[in-house]
Amino acid sequence: MFVRFLFLLLLALNLGAGAWLLFGREPPRALPPATDPGVAELRLLAESRGATPAARKSAAPRVSAMPPVSPAPPAAGSSTPVVASTTAQPLPESCATLGAFSSMADMRAAMQALTPHVTRIQYRQEQVEHSRGYWVYLPATATREAALDEARALAAKGIDDYYVVTAGDSQNTVSLGLFDNQANAQARLARLQKLGFPAQLKQRVDSEPAYWIDFAVPSGTAFAWRDWLPGRNDLQAKAIDCF
Repeated sequence: MFVRFLFLLLLALNLGAGAWLLFGREPPRALPPATDPGVAELRLLAESRGATPAARKSAAPRVSAMPPVSPAPPAAGSSTPVVASTTAQPLPESCATLGAFSSMADMRAAMQALTPHVTRIQYRQEQVEHSRGYWVYLPATATREAALDEARALAAKGIDDYYVVTAGDSQNTVSLGLFDNQANAQARLARLQKLGFPAQLKQRVDSEPAYWIDFAVPSGTAFAWRDWLPGRNDLQAKAIDCF
């Protein structure tokens, strides 16, 4: 009895499952179109191999290359303005030099005061010779004894303002005086030579550094440098070629 009931139950289940498989599924939904309306469908090259050459030619898109368009030159009589490229030309300048300054510190202070008021500026250093007067002397002898003999000869002629140099580059020279004025030195020289002594005259010169400031200003500008360096009446300015 139980076996029969189990057999009928399994049979009913099988019939129900078969009926659901046969009648219970929904029909498959249609896929949406691959392209938008009005747009041609894309095809792979392999899909179009079976088509005829004419069909493939008609299906291929046409792309025409456009040559680059160059701007046309302006027509004759056209009012279109033509812009020419120009290079800015430097303004003409006038240059001058100012000096002389006796020290680097003095020159730098003046240069700092002038720099904001000129277009260009620089400085120069040179060696300047200064006269220290004139020297009248008898040339050096070979020995000190010979120099002393000349000194005794001077004393015998009434010349007592002399000095025998005993060291340095002028050793064994008899000095006969230092003069600030050249005329006085020449008079002393003439007297000694008239007495028969081989006296000579030499200008004493020292060399020391001096400084100048060169500056440039626009041509036609009256640059009053004294406005920026008041009280410097010892300085002189003169025109030079621009640097």
